[in-house]
Amino acid sequence: MTSNFISFIHRDRIVKIKNPDPNETLLNFIRTKFKKTGTKEGCAEGGCGACTVVLGELKNNEVNYRAINSCITLLPTLEGKQLIIVEDLISKNGMLHPVQEAMVKCHGSQCGFCTPGFVMALFSMFKKYSNFKDDVIKDSIAGNLCRCTGYKPIVKAAKSLKSKNKNDDFSKNIKNTIKLLKKINNKSIKIIKKDKKYFAPRHVLELKKILKKNTDANFLSGGTDLSLSITKERKDINSIIYMNSISELNYIKNKKKYIEVGASTPLIDLEHYIKKYYPDFTKILKRYGSPQIRNVGTIAGNIATASPIGDCLPLLLSLNAQVNLQGLKKTQILFFDNFFINYRKTKLKKGQFIHSIRIPLSKKNTFKAYKVSKRFDDDISSICAAFNLEIVKNKIENVRIAYGGMAAIPKRAVFCEKIFLKSLINEETINKAKQALEKDFKPISDMRASGLYRMQVAKNLLEKCCIEIKENKIIGLYK
Repeated sequence: MTSNFISFIHRDRIVKIKNPDPNETLLNFIRTKFKKTGTKEGCAEGGCGACTVVLGELKNNEVNYRAINSCITLLPTLEGKQLIIVEDLISKNGMLHPVQEAMVKCHGSQCGFCTPGFVMALFSMFKKYSNFKDDVIKDSIAGNLCRCTGYKPIVKAAKSLKSKNKNDDFSKNIKNTIKLLKKINNKSIKIIKKDKKYFAPRHVLELKKILKKNTDANFLSGGTDLSLSITKERKDINSIIYMNSISELNYIKNKKKYIEVGASTPLIDLEHYIKKYYPDFTKILKRYGSPQIRNVGTIAGNIATASPIGDCLPLLLSLNAQVNLQGLKKTQILFFDNFFINYRKTKLKKGQFIHSIRIPLSKKNTFKAYKVSKRFDDDISSICAAFNLEIVKNKIENVRIAYGGMAAIPKRAVFCEKIFLKSLINEETINKAKQALEKDFKPISDMRASGLYRMQVAKNLLEKCCIEIKENKIIGLYK
């Protein structure tokens, strides 16, 4: 069934909107149509968290609560979900939610502009976790910026929640929420409003039919990059295909020799799953962006955007991953070595879409990855490096080294790899490999780093990797 209505749950009722503007942000809708102004716009790019709201989505007959940035979320993507904004937390009898009460008691607010965003980020944490450890608290508010409080009272408020009763109004009403979500979570969306088109198919076969007639459509898979065309560049996106409504593409499977990740799988799900195989992959994903970003961003979106500073890309390159491209009739599987052509250009053709990604598994190899950015949390890389080595009797038998931020595309350091191959990890080899990096890359200078800085850091990360392997320990401030 296809509809031009979007339906979502808000305050225990179904809200329906006919033919919404495909380019309207959820934040704009909340403030101008709902007339609820607690949710704020700070940066319009998902970087400050002032616009944070929480979505409830049905998964395995349970409601999964996730914080998102409403400033870069397009309104039609609300279809089939529950919307929770800061005004909804106060109970019907006027009692504050435990999160709000904790913020008041611990003086977690001063000017108040960022406070609703912090409250919603902590509310998401409150619903998701049973134990509020320091790392959970810090990660939960990593995407929220405050210029007044210095974060200490906010962290104190989060810690005080340990003793709070988790049976809030949302828990008490969960059966009705599930019932309502089941009622609306069953249709595809097709919206045509003036010259704008929006499609949200629910099945791959349906996606292919849409693609056949709309080869120039923009794929929306998280929107953490695409939405900025609207919010920052003030452009219209005239044709959108929303990929995250296709449950067939939201999966992670262990195929013994490799992990297969569906195109619409949120990064936060991959982050939890891949930790037991490649812990450093998880470390990079945690720094990829805030929970609000990782809750909606996808690995396929990161790949298709093809940014030279996309954090997943050098990691996948070093692991010799493959991308599964599907067209109207044919399937094409490419190694990442052959996928990137030039700056933000890939082998992905019109009429094709990314179906899944295959990440090889190897118990023999040592995998290490590092990210360097101006700010530790929620910041874009100056450099991201990944090292994948097979070491037998102290000699390197196989090696794949890849960097992001060093060239127009994520790129392997092939000259450097040649130095390491069949060599021992010692000072002489390390020095030769560092010099070989100058043959592999001619990094540019830009707002994030100078070319000279990038080259020096690239060499340092290579040396750091070698020392950590040789001495079997982690070196650095952040373990």
